[in-house]
Amino acid sequence: MSKLIRQVFRITAAVFVVVSLVMVVIQLVWIDPGRECEQAGKWWDWRQRTCAQPILISDITGRPITDRKSHDAAKADARTRESGTPEAAKPD
Repeated sequence: MSKLIRQVFRITAAVFVVVSLVMVVIQLVWIDPGRECEQAGKWWDWRQRTCAQPILISDITGRPITDRKSHDAAKADARTRESGTPEAAKPD
């Protein structure tokens, strides 16, 4: 019986070690970089592990924003991107 107990203990210990290592890898590879990226005001893609800078559609198309509310929101977003903090996005 003691041989069976030792074998079950070894299997349980091995499973514990593997699960612990997987959790550490997930934390270091996906969660921590994602948190840092989002704190910088960028977009985190967990599938490709990419930290991307959001850009305005008007920057891509070159068309001006004619709606005043949208224009103010875009200005606030641009201030946020430049400074990296949401506090800078408050209107003057």
